[in-house]
Amino acid sequence: MNQNNLDILIERSLEIRKKYHQLEIQHHNDEWTLEEDALAYLTDAGLVGRNIMSHQKRWMKKDSAAELEHKLAENIWWFIVLADRTGIDIKDSLEKFLTKTEDILK
Repeated sequence: MNQNNLDILIERSLEIRKKYHQLEIQHHNDEWTLEEDALAYLTDAGLVGRNIMSHQKRWMKKDSAAELEHKLAENIWWFIVLADRTGIDIKDSLEKFLTKTEDILK
């Protein structure tokens, strides 16, 4: 994936989050807080764990392959949202992480 594609995916992710904020306002009169977003992410991260267990035949669950694919992508989406809400440039952070880790493993 080239940089432009990542930029587009980030933009689309943030637009989707704006639409969810509108739904939150409709249903609860205000947007979720950063903490609520983090808790939602943690819930989805836990579901990745359960679906991985199902993938390994350690937890029986119907349609876990499709849900695992969905939840892995949703977790990436949450990272983009959480980075944006905390003022972190996710692309820059990922680059720094990869470079640092590559340097450690040389």
